[in-house]
Amino acid sequence: MMDKPNRYQAVLFDLDGTLLDTANDLGAALNHVLKQHNMPQVPAEAFRPVASDGAKGLLELGFGNALTSLDYDLLRQEFLRYYRENIARHTCFYQGIAQLLTALNKHRLPWGVVTNKPIALTEKLLPHYPLFQHCAVTVGGDSLAQRKPHPAPLLYASSQLALEPEQCLYVGDALRDIQAGNEAKMTTVVAKWGYIADPRECDAWQADLLADHPADILAYIL
Repeated sequence: MMDKPNRYQAVLFDLDGTLLDTANDLGAALNHVLKQHNMPQVPAEAFRPVASDGAKGLLELGFGNALTSLDYDLLRQEFLRYYRENIARHTCFYQGIAQLLTALNKHRLPWGVVTNKPIALTEKLLPHYPLFQHCAVTVGGDSLAQRKPHPAPLLYASSQLALEPEQCLYVGDALRDIQAGNEAKMTTVVAKWGYIADPRECDAWQADLLADHPADILAYIL
């Protein structure tokens, strides 16, 4: 772990599994598509660890080998249509996140979102939660030609804040988040409350900090 810095200039976050618990709405979209195709439903304990992988990971989970004989693009469209129409039924902030974001606002530390979620879905979801009015930058999975684990989205976000990457902290719950942040030369933090099947695997991700709770991030940066 790195020595505690005096101060960072901004904090960037992944979205699904880091700021917002979106798993139940994503799982509902998966189960809707499965029902349309007479396939068995997937229980929450199975789809939650896969939620960060988006439509592709969830459809692969639900359809398994049957996916090869079906029209994947059509299934994806069905999934995204249902999800878009029911995007915030069960989604909520993780415990402690609202307090973390409020504290960042109080200390005038800008924060933003860098997610692999398509930007159109991201921009539809965020207004449901008033705290995102203070979000300084939002980068979606299709905002650029590259997406995480490529560092380009993080580098773009820091440039939009007129900051050097080294002045930013990046928080995420997946290996691709930490890979992108490390490649971008940001300080990286694992959100261990997110969609991580086995928390022990985080030890090998080479993050600068493993956070069990959002309050750990606040204690680290202030």
